[in-house]
Amino acid sequence: MPGYRDFVPRQGFQPTLALSPDARTAAYSSNAGGRFDLWTVPVAGGTPRRLTRLTDQAVRRIAWAPDGRSLVFAADRDGDEQYRLYRIGPDGGDLVEIGAGPRCQRVLPAAPFDAEGRRLVYAANDRDETVQDVLVRDLVDGTEQRFVPPPGVVFQPVGISSDGRWLLTGGFRSHTEVAAYLTDLRDASAAPVCVTADHGGGLFEPGPWAADSSGFYLRTDLWGEFVAGAFYRLATGTLEPVAQHDWDVERIEVAGGTLVWSVNQDGRSTLYARDGDRPLPLPCLPPGVVSALALAPRAEPLVVLLDTATRPAEIAVLDAADGVRYLTDARPRAFTTGMAEPVEPEPVVYPSSAGRYVHALYYRPHTPDPHPVLLSIHGGPEAQERPAYLRSGLYQHLLAQGIAIFAPNIAGSTGYGARHQKLVHRNWGGFDLDDLDHAVCHLRAEPGVDAARIAVMGGSYGGFAALSCLARLPYRWAAGVSLCGPANLVALARACPPTWKHFVAAVLGDPETDAGYLTQRSPITYADTITAPLLVLQGARDPRVPRAESDRLVARLRGRGVDVRYEVFEDEGHGFTDRENELRAYEDIAGFLCGHLLAPAPG
Repeated sequence: MPGYRDFVPRQGFQPTLALSPDARTAAYSSNAGGRFDLWTVPVAGGTPRRLTRLTDQAVRRIAWAPDGRSLVFAADRDGDEQYRLYRIGPDGGDLVEIGAGPRCQRVLPAAPFDAEGRRLVYAANDRDETVQDVLVRDLVDGTEQRFVPPPGVVFQPVGISSDGRWLLTGGFRSHTEVAAYLTDLRDASAAPVCVTADHGGGLFEPGPWAADSSGFYLRTDLWGEFVAGAFYRLATGTLEPVAQHDWDVERIEVAGGTLVWSVNQDGRSTLYARDGDRPLPLPCLPPGVVSALALAPRAEPLVVLLDTATRPAEIAVLDAADGVRYLTDARPRAFTTGMAEPVEPEPVVYPSSAGRYVHALYYRPHTPDPHPVLLSIHGGPEAQERPAYLRSGLYQHLLAQGIAIFAPNIAGSTGYGARHQKLVHRNWGGFDLDDLDHAVCHLRAEPGVDAARIAVMGGSYGGFAALSCLARLPYRWAAGVSLCGPANLVALARACPPTWKHFVAAVLGDPETDAGYLTQRSPITYADTITAPLLVLQGARDPRVPRAESDRLVARLRGRGVDVRYEVFEDEGHGFTDRENELRAYEDIAGFLCGHLLAPAPG
């Protein structure tokens, strides 16, 4: 029987991808060397090249300079989310830090350079830790222009128009309240102007510029429940639909006159492309998720970071004639040697309260039933369970052991319309927990399920939801796992990154004025009702979920004699940057779950 590490991908990737100006080289962030370093690989195929050898940092975002002679990247240290910016040559030489200064969060957009490569755009909270400004830095003389957002708005820069005149910025109040701002860089006294205000509130998330600087593309919910692709025309100030589907448009990219967009079709990424008014043929993708893409004009090439449930994330080239051509190979030993057969998830829809229905993915093992089940809850909460190779092979390992996995997209999840997503706003532990209750009811009635052996697991928000299930739902759980999950919502709201203050108040609640509600929904409030064996994993440097709150929860439970395993990773934050830490964590989770789900059910 293969062990957990037989299912581990040979490498993992950050969701960032950049194509060199000559379209011959793709740059990406991989932990093949142990940390998330900067790598490049020829688009034609060949041996990947490692450009950095970081000891305690992780590369999170990458961009090429327009002349192709350097790259810039953002990296944080041990998961602290205090990103610093660096420039490096394409051969790995001449590494220098950009804008070295006080410790703060610096955010690099996907297209940070102007057309000449002289100016670099990024965001930083160096002036005021609670405010994320946008800065335009002259890389020749070192001067900077600074643009301050309106109160309650978090600025995220997008890029400079190719004619050098306009700076495009997104102004975020929440995931569903985003506006587009333009700044005239030719006017030294100009301030950012919101150009989507006339269309009211909602989602107007700006994206890439048109090549001729006539306007920019954006994602918007202006015309319905689902997110569409649109074009904002500078000359008229109008919005024109360019991509409308019965699902969300999730990504838009432009190269020359070529437009490529992806649609989230019940969790699966579907790609569309056109060159001018002419549709471009693209190969059919396997059921999975495109988490990053980069293209050249006429989509020659089109490079993607593609992740599926049965093959881990890979860098791949899409070609209408040749189909999907992989540039990397992260397949685990269990599948390349035939030790195990991967499992594809089945889409499931089950009823919840108030006439609502919840979409889920159900993984059925190839082994004979009845199967114990892991109820797996995604993070976010404004995120989505999708058909990807999740948790470094943990899913497929558990399936090979005979454990089924049920992963629902409960209230708050993205991909199923704005109303479903907003149900969780200032309502954590409300409709979402009700949907999890109905998930258990669905499983207990499902043929082939061992209803006496159901465990629950989640990370980040999913950890909160898992703890809420253990504490507030009336079931005899076989086990629970919380990976960097908040047990105290008041502490979570207070500990959030300073620039998130207004965002957190809108989506979760204000820790001062909403302390009563946040306490009432916090798992720590119901700690005395938790009886199931529990595994808690926590990063000591987590900037979002204070370690002290996990310490407190564990002490409460152990004081009552509950079986609790507690693992603290001293050099990690909210998640994992060190590959060995990640593998050890998931190996421990696998052993814990197998020990409780594969043992005979208690009488």
